[in-house]
Amino acid sequence: MQLFTNNSMLMMERSMDFLWTKQTAILDNIANIETPNYKAKYVTFEETLQEKIKSASGNVSQIRNALENTSASVHVATNEEAKADGNGVDMNEQSVELARNAFQQQHVYNAISTELSLLRTVAAG
Repeated sequence: MQLFTNNSMLMMERSMDFLWTKQTAILDNIANIETPNYKAKYVTFEETLQEKIKSASGNVSQIRNALENTSASVHVATNEEAKADGNGVDMNEQSVELARNAFQQQHVYNAISTELSLLRTVAAG
C-alpha cells in the first residue's frame, strides 16, 4: 500500500537497515578485539545514496528508485593496524561509533513514531 511506503517512510526504513548493519559490524569488531590479524569492518550508505539522489535530478520516480535500490555496504579496513598482533580494532573508536549509532537509531525511531502518529491522526479523522 502506497500510503505506508511514501519516500519519507522508505528513507527511514533504509536508514534503519543501515544502522542495524552498522551496529552488527561494530559489535563484530568489538567481539574480535583480541583476534590476531582481524581487520575492523565499517559500513557505508550515505555516500552512495547521496550520489544516486543527486543523479536523479529531482525526478521523483528516480529518487524513489534510488531509495529502493540503495543498501548498506560492509567493508574491511585493510590498511589499519591498531595493535602489534595485526588486529585493526580500536576499542575507543568502536565505543564512540556504537554510541553514535545508538543516538542515530533513536532519532530514526522517533521520526518513524511521529510519522505513524500523523497517520493515526488522519485515519481517526
